[in-house]
Amino acid sequence: MVERPALTHRELGGVFGNPGVATAYAHRPPYPPEVFDLLEQLITDEPRTVLDIGAGEGAIARPLASRVERVDAVDISAAMIEVGQQRPGGQNPRLRWILGAMETVELEGPYALVTAGASLHWMRWEETLGRLADVIAPHAYLAVVEHGPREVPWHDDLLEVIRRHSRDPGYNPRFSVVDVLADRGLLEVVGRAETAPVTFHQSVRDYVEQFHSTATLAREHMSEQESLDFDRAVERAVRPWAREDMLELKVVARLAWGRPVRPTSP
Repeated sequence: MVERPALTHRELGGVFGNPGVATAYAHRPPYPPEVFDLLEQLITDEPRTVLDIGAGEGAIARPLASRVERVDAVDISAAMIEVGQQRPGGQNPRLRWILGAMETVELEGPYALVTAGASLHWMRWEETLGRLADVIAPHAYLAVVEHGPREVPWHDDLLEVIRRHSRDPGYNPRFSVVDVLADRGLLEVVGRAETAPVTFHQSVRDYVEQFHSTATLAREHMSEQESLDFDRAVERAVRPWAREDMLELKVVARLAWGRPVRPTSP
């Protein structure tokens, strides 16, 4: 067994400030195009401005900017923003990058839509949802988007590798931040949708590398030897399914949207 040091939630989330993690983000699969059609349909208020919280390198913000009047992409990591600015659409004049924590950064609402990827995991939920309740337009929603490959044949072997190396000892692949927020009364969910699968081809090397863009599997938390062991274990799991060193993935996105609720004082 790998000796894994215990890391706090803050320590895990802080790894996104590392340039290596930001660079590895480029190897995550893109969102299916249908995601942006669904997000655009959720916008009914004027002005058509969007707030993307925990924007990372702009996987949501960059494509969405060409469809609306303005996207404010907020992220606490300067490294993430720097990478995003160099990626396609990162210099769009309708896209405004904002460095800072969502809980305290200066915002210019009202926003007709708020979007979030996996970023909500690392925010202080009561403060974040309370702020969103104050800055959204009357008919605006918070839309949470999660995506990834569906039904890969190497799933069980991969899950074993991740659990062996993850810095989150309570790793749960079924965890849903939307369900937790709803259970806590912080989000009134009004709709859900799932996109059709989109085929994405990726080299084995890039597939392995994208895991190091996650907080719990970042190289910065591993020794050089453990990082090599992890990479080799993932490669062994997927190599039988590769054709000419390429993997075929069916990528699906799940969206949930609703109204953020300001928490009541105890």
